Amino acid sequence: MELTFATVLVAFAGVFLISFMRGAFGGGFAIVGIPLLSTVMDPVVAGGLLAPLFIAMDLYALRYWKPSTWSKPDLVLLVPALVIGIGVGYLVFRVLDHRAIAILMAAITLAFVCLWLLRGAEVTHRPRSTPKAVAAGFTSGITTMVAHSGGPPLAMYLLPLGLGKELYAGTTSLFFTVGNATKLVPWLLLAQPATETWKLMGICLFAIPFGVWSGWRLHGVLDQRQVYRACYGLLVVTALKLLWDGMSGYLV
Repeated sequence: MELTFATVLVAFAGVFLISFMRGAFGGGFAIVGIPLLSTVMDPVVAGGLLAPLFIAMDLYALRYWKPSTWSKPDLVLLVPALVIGIGVGYLVFRVLDHRAIAILMAAITLAFVCLWLLRGAEVTHRPRSTPKAVAAGFTSGITTMVAHSGGPPLAMYLLPLGLGKELYAGTTSLFFTVGNATKLVPWLLLAQPATETWKLMGICLFAIPFGVWSGWRLHGVLDQRQVYRACYGLLVVTALKLLWDGMSGYLV
């Protein structure tokens, strides 16, 4: 990867967009910024670039998503499964075909959104389920490790609970704070950033504070129904991106 002006500009914009999503919705939608990065670098290089930057985003986001915004009963179930899923995802990345996983995750996500639309596209209030929470955390661990796309499995568990918008965003934020810290070393082993990549990371750090703050301000303006509808909309975008990644991988 050459450190050209275009590379710096696109990477900066991509990191800002991901930081914005972190501030607005707590995280889980990093994949929406990856297409930008993929125009100027290999996707695996982009993954290595983002892994340390996610940690910086997480630490800065804790300024806004404090412990009072965490749903602790859900995190107790989700986080251990997440850590195990990341370990499995590391093995999957090295051994199995991650394109098939991307297509499967896209299909499940689109089905989930379609079901929500058929039910009237309203905020629901369903009871917690330990098996569903463990399955969501585990699946999210695999997909966040394989494709930086851990958001859909987590959202499919949390959104039907009808949590308040701050509780939803804060819980999501802490979930991915743990996940990103856990997958940092495995991703650096897979990607092993070059000197130019480390320099680009340093430049992109400056996009994080304003990006997170801007997203947080948007979150404050939206009501709960708007936040939830935005999250479902982002799930569709994420699913289509996963579907494209998976299908195009077989066509090349």
